[in-house]
Amino acid sequence: MSDPKPEKPVAPTALDHTPVAASLGATLVAEAFGTLLLVLGVISTALFAADFPAGSDTNPLGVGFLGVSLAVGLTVVAGAYAFGPISGGHFNPAVTIGLAAAGRFPWRGVLPYIGAQVVGGLVATTCIVLIGLFGPDGWLSKAQDGGFASNGWGKLSPGGFGIGAAMIVELLFTGLFVIVILGVTHASRGTRFAGLAIGLTLTLIHLATIPIDNTSVNPARSIATAVYGGVDALSQLWVFIVFPILGALLAGLAYRALFDGTKTG
Repeated sequence: MSDPKPEKPVAPTALDHTPVAASLGATLVAEAFGTLLLVLGVISTALFAADFPAGSDTNPLGVGFLGVSLAVGLTVVAGAYAFGPISGGHFNPAVTIGLAAAGRFPWRGVLPYIGAQVVGGLVATTCIVLIGLFGPDGWLSKAQDGGFASNGWGKLSPGGFGIGAAMIVELLFTGLFVIVILGVTHASRGTRFAGLAIGLTLTLIHLATIPIDNTSVNPARSIATAVYGGVDALSQLWVFIVFPILGALLAGLAYRALFDGTKTG
């Protein structure tokens, strides 16, 4: 039996099963795959299943706004549990910036994460285009003429809302989304069901705001669809980059100031 209190220091024994932090490459690939899953799930549902058969007035089999909202929530839940342990499961440039503003993520990692997220989103919509090439005659051109599920205001808004509504929605709901994320993932106050809570929150956001601007709260999702959505979608894209990021930044700073302070007295 070994001496529990040896006179000389004992070198630690290597443990092959000790968890090793994921490499930068692995975290970026995880972010790209998670964003691909998110964009592929929600945009495929919006373009293929929301209105089915296509152009049907009665929409007998289409899943509608409810189905699209559930699709985005389900993909976030799946991505959070599949890739969250590797990269943190941001899948959204606004979330990455919000977490950095709250002190939960290093600023030096923001640009690489955003790059991976944008690439993942673009791969997703490119896959949808490839599927559309083998669809019914005219399906792809009709989808692109309709904006390819891009975010927008005016004629790109499902409900005809203007630019002011889009700005407010993206700032407000992205900020609330980031605050929920910061709350449920808190080191001491968080929950093991964080992925589920985040997914359900995103479902709720989509249920409330799809009619206004097709719901972004995620610049990577907006970029991915605008690329194939035509000139109008690209000309309106700036709103869905600037205002989600601004909302997330304000939310991160506010959460840090309001809820992460040190108790005094």
